[in-house]
Amino acid sequence: MFPKNTWYVACMPEELATGPLGRRICGEAIVFYRDASGTVQAVEDFCPHRGAPLSLGFVHDGQLVCGYHGLVMGADGKPAAMPGQRVQGFPCNKAYPVIERYGFVWLWPGDPAQADPAALHHLAWAESPDWAYGGGMYHIQCDYRLMIDNLMDLTHETYVHASSIGQKEIDEAPVRTRMEGEQVVTSRFMDNIMAPPFWRAALRGNGLADDVPVDRWQICRFSPPSHVLIEVGVAHAGHGGYEAAPEHKASSIVVDFITPETETSHWYFWGMARNFRPDDAELTASIRQGQGKIFAEDMEMLERQQRNLLEHPQRDLLKLNIDAGGVQSRRIIERLLASEGQAAAGAGA
Repeated sequence: MFPKNTWYVACMPEELATGPLGRRICGEAIVFYRDASGTVQAVEDFCPHRGAPLSLGFVHDGQLVCGYHGLVMGADGKPAAMPGQRVQGFPCNKAYPVIERYGFVWLWPGDPAQADPAALHHLAWAESPDWAYGGGMYHIQCDYRLMIDNLMDLTHETYVHASSIGQKEIDEAPVRTRMEGEQVVTSRFMDNIMAPPFWRAALRGNGLADDVPVDRWQICRFSPPSHVLIEVGVAHAGHGGYEAAPEHKASSIVVDFITPETETSHWYFWGMARNFRPDDAELTASIRQGQGKIFAEDMEMLERQQRNLLEHPQRDLLKLNIDAGGVQSRRIIERLLASEGQAAAGAGA
């Protein structure tokens, strides 16, 4: 159900500020902590002595110490010490490859030998002073693929987000879906419309009039295993729409990193990167607050959807033209799972 030989966002750096962090990712219980050099390490969240969660322990001199009987776990998964005991014969834990990059901590939950830092796709906006980013995280009780479906078809904005980013013109604009290698791209363009409340505020934030017609765009891009980046924005009508010069538009990238926890839950790291007024911290906070409310509306819908699906497992769901982005994204996930399954079978032969 979860591709594992790939990079997922595991946590944000600030989550490790006060000690070890326990988090289940792709069905595996993992503990994260910083060693003496400040590097993030990750091992199974299981003490080989009595099975206590190592995440309930603490970090001392850069070493992870079990909070039950004091076993010290090495970053390589090997027990390093324990008061009054010889640990050389203790069983080892799985250790996980970790990268801290772009303001996130990334985990490779699969075969450590296949972990390639170069496989983490480049996020130019995260390295540029011309961009600002603000975001957060939600723990959502639904299959991670339902969130991908949600993000690859923004038709729901008209209904779920009627008071912020939704408007009837979204329904009326044709949606186009295409493949770009292993990426799925869906797009909508709406010309000569009035901006909804969220985008009127963004126009004002960029010093632009908010009461004139605009051209609006939504370009959703799925990248495996479960990342969706959405180019969104509005430009004063007649100035080129998506291609308009910066002085005529307010545009940004909606950032969605979706990390499976279990078959019916996931960690959702959300945010928005923008390239106008990047030094305005107050604007960043305002956009983050507004976006957080929008995603909270999605959360209620998705969790209720998951409960319905669990109660009616025999019912087939419709696949309409607006669902093409989600359908194609799921096919990529299925191919990754099949590939990993074949590799595992070959290794065991």
